[in-house]
Amino acid sequence: MPSDDLTACAQTVEQGDPDRFLAAMAAPPDAREVLFPLYALNVEVARAPWVTQEPMIAEMRLQWWRDALDEIAQGTTPRRHQVVTPLAGLLDDPACAVLDRLVLARRWDIHKDPFADAAAFDAFLDDTAGGLIWVAARALGAPDAAEPALRDIGYAQGLAAWFRAIPALEQTGRMPLVDGRPQAVADLARHGLARLERGRAGQGAVPPKARPAVLPAWSAAAVLKRVARDPGLVAQGKADISPGGARLRLMLAAARGRI
Repeated sequence: MPSDDLTACAQTVEQGDPDRFLAAMAAPPDAREVLFPLYALNVEVARAPWVTQEPMIAEMRLQWWRDALDEIAQGTTPRRHQVVTPLAGLLDDPACAVLDRLVLARRWDIHKDPFADAAAFDAFLDDTAGGLIWVAARALGAPDAAEPALRDIGYAQGLAAWFRAIPALEQTGRMPLVDGRPQAVADLARHGLARLERGRAGQGAVPPKARPAVLPAWSAAAVLKRVARDPGLVAQGKADISPGGARLRLMLAAARGRI
């Protein structure tokens, strides 16, 4: 029987991150006890900068999560919260450090400054999507040797999701890409595909019990290939694949235990 906290985490993910919710539901029930709290943390952190127009308040919201992670890392009794409480039983100091970088990366969402360069953009995706996949897999039993492959998969997943989100980000006055020219967008998609292939090649280092962590990347290859062929789809808001095709890819990935 799921705890009230786990149920609340699942509801948060279902409402705020439908793709990761579907990925978690495709995982074995025991893996969901790890995935839902982590994905709920990601939802809460990702939306914190968007619930207010005041940068100082947004900074305070992100700092709240940094403080909660610090409490877990220090081994003290953390604040009572439907997401923090279950996370306290899952995370150790290294995992908290990775998630702290995820929180810090989300400061980009508070302001409207562009990324300084391609390296800054890559670091954003590595610290957010890459870090989340690595912490999830590690909590499910992945060894340190699997980190590079998992981060590559996470980067590709994050880039595919970023392409899908660009029209909405631009409507808020953000500059989501360092170079938005069609050729640069296509090159970026190919870079994501290269990292995805490298990550796929290293999936053998991920034990079966930890492989549900990569399921959120189930549609990354298809989205990145579409953008590489036709980068104009990003600006048109048409980078995503059909819902039916996405569900089929998720089912196949869950059955194989690989993306």
